Amino acid sequence: MIGTRRHRYLRLSDLKQAALIAGARDGEPVTGLTHGFYKYPARFSPQFVRAAIETFTRRRDLVLDPHVGGGTTLVEALVSGRDSIGVDISELAEFVAKVKTTVYSEAELTRLDAWVKRVGSSIDIHGQSVHFADYAERGYYKHLDHPSRWRLRKAIEQGIWSAIRLGTPRLEAFGRCAVLRTAQWALDGRSKQADVDDFRAHLEATASGMVEGAREFRAAVRSNGPHRCAVIVLNRSAAGLEDDPKVAGWRAPKLIVTSPPYPGVHVLYHRWQVDGRKETALPFMIASKLDGAGSSYYTMGDRKYPELKTYYDNIRSTMSSVAAMADARTVVVQMVAFSEPKWQLPRYLETMEEAGLTEAFLPMLKGERDGRLWRSVPGRRWYSDQRGETPGSNEVVLIHRKAVSQSQPQARQPDRRPTDLPARG
Repeated sequence: MIGTRRHRYLRLSDLKQAALIAGARDGEPVTGLTHGFYKYPARFSPQFVRAAIETFTRRRDLVLDPHVGGGTTLVEALVSGRDSIGVDISELAEFVAKVKTTVYSEAELTRLDAWVKRVGSSIDIHGQSVHFADYAERGYYKHLDHPSRWRLRKAIEQGIWSAIRLGTPRLEAFGRCAVLRTAQWALDGRSKQADVDDFRAHLEATASGMVEGAREFRAAVRSNGPHRCAVIVLNRSAAGLEDDPKVAGWRAPKLIVTSPPYPGVHVLYHRWQVDGRKETALPFMIASKLDGAGSSYYTMGDRKYPELKTYYDNIRSTMSSVAAMADARTVVVQMVAFSEPKWQLPRYLETMEEAGLTEAFLPMLKGERDGRLWRSVPGRRWYSDQRGETPGSNEVVLIHRKAVSQSQPQARQPDRRPTDLPARG
């Protein structure tokens, strides 16, 4: 029975527990700051991340997300005055997270305001566009050469060219992200295809909203005062992260908060679906990145592999590195879901123990279900083996600490911080 040992319960006030529970179960749409720059699959809510950061950290503490995805953790860490490190195996995730955490100067925002006013006129079906031949040869235009979609393809090319003409890498990345979000709206999973006029109007509205969000983000970061919060985004697996020169020797993170790929639940992190199940790697082209591999690469293992062995081997490797970076004060918070919770959840918890982590619980949840923090996500579109609403629609927040045997007193680590700092502007 869970919770029979006192040390398994976190020592938190009722107020902090209530805030964490409310944040996890918050069902409001993801809005505000730079969170709406891209709709990354399986993202968790800013309210939950903010609650976790406020519950377990103080200003200038370090927050780590080893599966950073769309960068929600990094955004919330920066506006809360915390240093942060985000890691993801996908170049697309790296791109999105970096754009979301860029603090643009007022001069840059003024230039983007001017761009917003003219970007719509760059979408002209009778005008010229730039064909990205290298990406076409690699198959990134797949399913876009159909007669019903060539107009949208041209509009996307014109949007990318408009972003390139902004002239600096930071501004170009912002423009590409606006095109990325608009193309996702126009193509991904739509039953009715958008036309060019719709694309143009949506691009204008998206770009305008993004500039507003970037201003809000800049003001929130600057409200922390002269202290420059550090942020690092690494494109790599979290396995072996403790030996990466960019983070080796750092102080231990006070909080590790993440949402890893869900075991047995098929989520398209790297592709869009055009006309149903026709997958396209177009988002990587728009971001000027490369798609590393197939879906099993991004989900940590083929869900059809017996007992998900490759998945659990991979998650053990990444969480072992997480444990190696942690110390006795570190709290590890994960939001995860399962296609078959009955056997996958116990196996997941066993894997965490093998990685050197011990589960902890919130005292306030002693009388609920299994004592863990569950939340329901109605209508979520997971592409799993079942049809209709799947068990992946029910997510659980798992809390861990470093195992006692690995939490012996350590020499004080130097207060090292990343060198990859956001521009203050």
